[in-house]
Amino acid sequence: MMAKRLFDIVFSALGLIVLSPLLVLVAFWIKMDSQGPVFFRQVRVGQFGQIFRIHKFRTMQAEQPVAAPQITVGRDARITPSGAFLRKYKIDELPQLIDVFIGKMSIVGPRPEVPKYIDMYPAELRRLVLSVKPGITDRASLEFREENDLLASAFDPEKEYIEKILPIKQEYYVRYVKSRNFIDDMKIIFLTLYFVFVRPKS
Repeated sequence: MMAKRLFDIVFSALGLIVLSPLLVLVAFWIKMDSQGPVFFRQVRVGQFGQIFRIHKFRTMQAEQPVAAPQITVGRDARITPSGAFLRKYKIDELPQLIDVFIGKMSIVGPRPEVPKYIDMYPAELRRLVLSVKPGITDRASLEFREENDLLASAFDPEKEYIEKILPIKQEYYVRYVKSRNFIDDMKIIFLTLYFVFVRPKS
């Protein structure tokens, strides 16, 4: 889909240019707030199973326990003061415009998972979902925009994610892959902007 790729290049390039002052300020804030790199580069699974390292602003302490969980739950003690703000307003996701520009991601598409959770997908489902580039936002992201708080109330957060949340996300992913089109992508983009800037989480 050349039109989608062209849109991704133009949108991400403009986004990086327009938001560059904000990105620089956030980078300084992160460096002043805690020790460690500006970016969090976690391994994710991209299109056709290609492994890449996603760009996100670091919102947690750089030093992590060896067995640290790969999901974030509620008011996670690892989250830095700046990180709490960046997460609330989804500012930590903005560096993914870099991944879109270089072709690892798209603006809209299934959210990229870590290999651990992709390995849990049935083979045919994995093939279908990974047939498109992962995105910064999608319907599942909007549906579960308060996912961290939902998991915080669970007795076993990871089990809750795997058994209840992940299957619903997969349904959204399949629906997107089978019926994706430019109009729906634009609707998702506008809804994302609405939830971030008009109806931010309290």
